[in-house]
Amino acid sequence: MSEDQWNPGSLMEASGAYWKSCTIHTGVKLGIFTLLGGEALTAREIADRIHGNPRGLGILLNALSAMDLLAKNGETFSNPPFALKYLTRESPDYIGHILMHHHHLVSSWERLDEAALAGAPVRHEQKDRGKEEQESFLLGMYNNASLSAPDVADAVDLSGCATLLDLGGGPGTYAIQFCKKNPQLRAWVYDLAGTEPFAVSIIDKHLMGDRVGFVPFDFISHSFTDADRFDAAWLSHILHGESEAQARSVIAKASATLHPGGKLLIHEFILEDTKDSPLFPALFSLNMLAVTDHGRAYSYSELGTMMEQSGLTAIRRIDYGSPKGTAVIEGIKA
Repeated sequence: MSEDQWNPGSLMEASGAYWKSCTIHTGVKLGIFTLLGGEALTAREIADRIHGNPRGLGILLNALSAMDLLAKNGETFSNPPFALKYLTRESPDYIGHILMHHHHLVSSWERLDEAALAGAPVRHEQKDRGKEEQESFLLGMYNNASLSAPDVADAVDLSGCATLLDLGGGPGTYAIQFCKKNPQLRAWVYDLAGTEPFAVSIIDKHLMGDRVGFVPFDFISHSFTDADRFDAAWLSHILHGESEAQARSVIAKASATLHPGGKLLIHEFILEDTKDSPLFPALFSLNMLAVTDHGRAYSYSELGTMMEQSGLTAIRRIDYGSPKGTAVIEGIKA
């Protein structure tokens, strides 16, 4: 937003934007959209089903309708088509998990002043997650990756690669999509042991168990063996959680696994060199400040320099139309 667009009205609108966020989170957390499904129900009928208060739920339902997240007809509420697709658990396109991950981050953002003053997190994202939060995080990352992976696979050329390392790849969403796009490719997801059951379930869901494997691995504390050699390495959204020194170390580790001529591919929210744009990576850096010890978004020049220091050449940026300042940086092993 340019300077002449800021005024008391726009400032207050931005300041109160969390009202809308919290309304969405509440609707998803209470399962309102899933409960409605294809039905049209009154506030009292909904309250009876979830053992809630008709007055409180009526106010919430009206607010959701005012945001066009629900359709109101007389005294009944129903799901519009997009809500059926994205906000009901039975839908294969459900994105409620990532919305709940955002909900769980609110407690950190409300203490952002403490994080900014101290230069340290107000909570540790990994250590402080309960079971529900961990599920929201893992499934939310799957939600996010599922939306972008097809476009990424179209933009990245792996036609000359037979083996792929997906480092810190969680459920292997990108590895799966790369293998679907490239019939000759086999991939291995290297991630924490606790992620394996979820990853195996997603790999099996996509019928890719014969081409995508899982290896328990901590990319900070573990080292690769001489047998770990690949034609390409994929690092998607793992560097922003680490310090510059740790990010450089991870890039060096991954680069060392590549055959000569192999490709290292970094997928991140990428800042301009001035660090004040694009907006989403700049805000994402604040999120990392609040929940990690040293994490932040990095600029193209910073990541490119780290790649050069690891012996990579022909470094280039691959844009695939992401609206959040996300892109892929490719480097070739000399």
